[in-house]
Amino acid sequence: MFHIATARVALFNYLFARQNDGKFIFRIDDTDTERSTPTFTKDLIDSMNWLGLDYDEIYYQSQRTAIYKAKLEELLASDQIYWSQETEIKEGEKAEVLRFRNSGTKIIFEDIVHGSIEFDTAELGDFVVAKDLDTPLYHFASVVDDFLLGVTHVIRGEDHISNTPRQILMLEALGGSRPTYAHLPIILAPDKTKLSKRHHGQIAAVSEYRRLGYLSEAVVNFVAMLGWSPQSLKDDPNQEILSLADLLKKFDLSKTQKSGAILNIEKLDWLNREYLKKLTPTEFKKLAQEFLPTEFTTKSWYQEKIMDKLWPLIAERINRLGEITDLIKNGELDFFFVAPKPSAELLKTTEYLGEVEARLATLSADDFSAEKIKDVIWDFATEQGRGRVLWPLRVALSGLEKSPDPFTIAAILGQTETLTRLTYARTI
Repeated sequence: MFHIATARVALFNYLFARQNDGKFIFRIDDTDTERSTPTFTKDLIDSMNWLGLDYDEIYYQSQRTAIYKAKLEELLASDQIYWSQETEIKEGEKAEVLRFRNSGTKIIFEDIVHGSIEFDTAELGDFVVAKDLDTPLYHFASVVDDFLLGVTHVIRGEDHISNTPRQILMLEALGGSRPTYAHLPIILAPDKTKLSKRHHGQIAAVSEYRRLGYLSEAVVNFVAMLGWSPQSLKDDPNQEILSLADLLKKFDLSKTQKSGAILNIEKLDWLNREYLKKLTPTEFKKLAQEFLPTEFTTKSWYQEKIMDKLWPLIAERINRLGEITDLIKNGELDFFFVAPKPSAELLKTTEYLGEVEARLATLSADDFSAEKIKDVIWDFATEQGRGRVLWPLRVALSGLEKSPDPFTIAAILGQTETLTRLTYARTI
């Protein structure tokens, strides 16, 4: 699963690399064969592509095992790692592993986010770097990659701070120079607990945001502000709307906050709505059609004609595309597809529906627009009392107390369906 925290790490690396004319390296840690399935790898790549984070180079650790083995052999030859006979062995573990010969030095490194960080490596002891020559642990493989690929900056989550002293020791043993580190603050769930796959699955995975109908641009904008915000935001709240191009201009890694960043879904909903507003009607329709229920994608003349007129109303009422199904099947706009059966109590009066029906029947089916409908009804409604004419018209067409205006509803339904509903309402 491509975690939302991983997405933030990828985004911050991408922005920093592009701002500094560097290379953005995408490394897939797939040496754990139980966890790293083809589905796992596909999700990573698909999510990166969906977010628009194009990378310069991609590496699979599972394809580099010969490289890691060679480096283990080098360190064995120089006596910087050694074979260790383990006395406490859990089921499935090997009795002999490779350990790093730790001199116990003090390590101080500068972190772009947290400043100076100090570790006494004596507390680490001689730590394990590989199960055998063919099975390096993740930390060793990553250090070898950083060394051989010339990585200058390591930007990652703060949960990796404790790994840093081990990695520095291994890197220097290989003859490498320390990269610059930046450890991003933890992302907290709305309840301020640590965001986890197990307890917050729906809001932890990027694939879920995609499935729920958030736009990738909104997710990128949202993720960028998990622990960072532009300086100009203090003066102009509208500065929260930041495209990837805007972020490339305004992002400053050194301004990342140290404290945890709370994942606020309401903020994401707001951002997504703002990005939906930017879409042209054609763009919105193209994206929204992918979220229609199956029965609405069949070539039904009535449904297709209704949907073409309904898209503007849908766009006004959703925060994300995944809300479309509930809106048109069980929500505010479902009456367009299933004729309502309003009660006499809700209608209040049907006294003038016959005259309204007669006036609407004078229009041609091809000229049954909201403007024309209003023209033939408005003066009559004004004379008789708009509430006594327009209220029952609204209820007869929608079955609801609150709905779009009756002229818009009638135009979307079309003349035949509108007259049918009015005829039915008059019998109540």
